[in-house]
Amino acid sequence: MIAYPAGSEPRISLRPKVGATAGVLQYQELEFKRLFIEGPVLIMVEQGVKSLHWPGGTCEIRVGEAIALAGGQSVDIRNRIGEDGTYRARWLAWDGSLIAAHANAHSRQPVIRNALPISCVPTGFAAAFRQAADAVEDDRVPIDIARHRAAELLLWIGLHGRRFEQARDLTLAVKIRRVIGLEVAREWSASAVASAFAISEATLRRKLADEGTSLSAILVDTRMTFALQLLQSTAQPVTQIALAVGYQTPSQFAVRFRERFGFAPTSVRGHRRAAANGDLSSKELPAA
Repeated sequence: MIAYPAGSEPRISLRPKVGATAGVLQYQELEFKRLFIEGPVLIMVEQGVKSLHWPGGTCEIRVGEAIALAGGQSVDIRNRIGEDGTYRARWLAWDGSLIAAHANAHSRQPVIRNALPISCVPTGFAAAFRQAADAVEDDRVPIDIARHRAAELLLWIGLHGRRFEQARDLTLAVKIRRVIGLEVAREWSASAVASAFAISEATLRRKLADEGTSLSAILVDTRMTFALQLLQSTAQPVTQIALAVGYQTPSQFAVRFRERFGFAPTSVRGHRRAAANGDLSSKELPAA
């Protein structure tokens, strides 16, 4: 189960040159449509069931199982509640240098194009996941050891017949997402984005139209995806999350969030149900 040291709060841990990790806790079933996966990530389910659907594939990940998801794609995800009334999981993402080094060393191994379900998780695999996550969270672990532990997890995935690879031919939309992601709260204009790519605003609009999207759609989706991550894996209040993704008021943020996902930000955390069951204090806990 997800555990945090006494006195600490749930959070997203990011360690440069190693990766990022966080726990997820959800009190009600929700579906996230067209959720963009930025980079390669491994998710292990601890309670409940995770259902995923992508073009050409679908799967269910149950307690004790895992799934490796390739980056640069959008998937539909539904998290279903377990017998104890929660959905719990943990995810880990790698620094790009580790993905590249592993890919170069195992170039003959087939690439994970969408997803690799891992239904039979060996004890060693689960232990490697915990050690890698701990190394991301604890900067007292020497950086070389932390990178080694994260890389070991990639080797375990390789034993299941596949490897990750960083996307090479990125669409303009994905490139823009990455630029916006560096300063999510910034008031991005078409001129600022076009300037970042050394093209005219007209060219920007035309190229995005050819990809079936627009700058406003990318901006909103990037912000809402980041907001969802914060709601899932931190205890930050909604007012703070709204500011973090560029909205001055929680009401503006809530409207955009509902338009994007079909439910309110508070539904993600399910704090009302949890409080009614006596599971929460006055401080909200994260949910998926």
